[in-house]
Amino acid sequence: MKYTFKDLSKAPSKGTAVYFARQNNNEQAILDAQGKAADKATDGQLSRAMEAADFDASSAATLLILAPNGLKLDAIVIAGLGKVFELTEEALTDIGANAFGDAQKISERVNFVIGHESIEADHILMGAALRGYVWNKYQTVKKVTKGQASEIHVYSDDKAADKTAWDSKQHVAESVLYARDLVNEPSNKLNPETYAQRLREFSKLGIKVELFGEKELTKKGFGSLLSVGQGSAYESHVVVMQYNGGDKDDAPIALVGKGVTFDSGGISIKPSAGMADMKGDMGGSAAVVGAIRALAARKAKVNVVCVVGLVENMPSHNATKPGDVVTSLSGQTIENLNTDAEGRLVLADILWYTQDRFNPKVMLNAATLTGAIVVALGVHFGGFFTNDESLVPKMKVAGDQVGEPIWQMPLHKFYDKKIDTPNADVKNMADRWGGAIYAAAFLQRFVNDTPWVHVDLAGTIMGSDKTPTNQGWSSAYGVRLFERFISEYEKD
Repeated sequence: MKYTFKDLSKAPSKGTAVYFARQNNNEQAILDAQGKAADKATDGQLSRAMEAADFDASSAATLLILAPNGLKLDAIVIAGLGKVFELTEEALTDIGANAFGDAQKISERVNFVIGHESIEADHILMGAALRGYVWNKYQTVKKVTKGQASEIHVYSDDKAADKTAWDSKQHVAESVLYARDLVNEPSNKLNPETYAQRLREFSKLGIKVELFGEKELTKKGFGSLLSVGQGSAYESHVVVMQYNGGDKDDAPIALVGKGVTFDSGGISIKPSAGMADMKGDMGGSAAVVGAIRALAARKAKVNVVCVVGLVENMPSHNATKPGDVVTSLSGQTIENLNTDAEGRLVLADILWYTQDRFNPKVMLNAATLTGAIVVALGVHFGGFFTNDESLVPKMKVAGDQVGEPIWQMPLHKFYDKKIDTPNADVKNMADRWGGAIYAAAFLQRFVNDTPWVHVDLAGTIMGSDKTPTNQGWSSAYGVRLFERFISEYEKD
């Protein structure tokens, strides 16, 4: 996408123009000055259309007007702001997304005419950038391209400031799209080996990248992680990425991600219905990879380390069997009662490795860990667990700001007792009910005293409901949440 910033004194003459209308106290739509000028130029066509459609300018509502009279534009979209005192970053992002969605159906060029002082252009553009995402990489004969804009022009009264703000935010948007690409990739294209090689490219962003294959992981003692991938034809990998934008002696914030590139369930094999979606079981890794990419690309003043465990969980003559006991990197032994509860075995080793090697000030992990979290929260909220209550408001605020809401789940010693077993130090399954909590309790045994947050995003990163900012299969939920959370630790 190409972005151009222009003075508000000019008016767009090509493509589709987006004008904004607020809602007054009587819930009537009021065009801003630029919208009123366009209405006058069309001899009142905008006003007549708004009246005919009973358009009330509620937040993120849109009205599409084709071939406006007296103008060379293809169309005009009127975007509702709602009541301006209620405008938030999330609301503006959704407004930009819906307006762009209508506009790009008509024109390759979309013009946002931003005259109201309450509208922050970078939030509008974030919505447009996310809404514009299309996954069509493997379409050849009938590749869908209609309805995709290629350029956005922004008309505002401070184009320099708006451009500066978007130059930073654009890296975040592009990193969300990068993460969506990862989750959408089929598992025969994105496996632990090819995924690891892709991440080598992050060195171009100033990120130090280390790749560990099975030989090194065996030597280091990653027995829990390796047990998950031992039935696969692909070699398991751990990728360590370090970005140092803060003070040299400042402890990093750690991001840790589950990267199961395909989860068949292993010997505890899943039902065939819906198994194709298990290409997205690496969504947690995509979220944290996207976050460190965004931070490095915009040159954030903070130190971040990101560790992902990349495996494929398949049945074979070599696969781990229910009842097997493995030794984790921490030295704790794990009884595997269900090979479809594999993500926590991957995380056990990389969480321990991360806290032991880097001593982070905060450690965040992300995983499509349990179906139980979807039962509890549905597909709009991620669930999080923590051993440090001071992190709770920070997570909630970050999620609310960027429109990736998150809900705290309980983590109590009662649940920890239920994962004891006489056959090893810990087992990977407990009771049927409260499965997301037992998974979190399992992970907590591998973080020591490090301030830690576990985010279960199984319901939000793939196959969730369509929203203004996401019309596809993968939302890449978590990228903006983690990027915003970490931005609060940046040095001034």
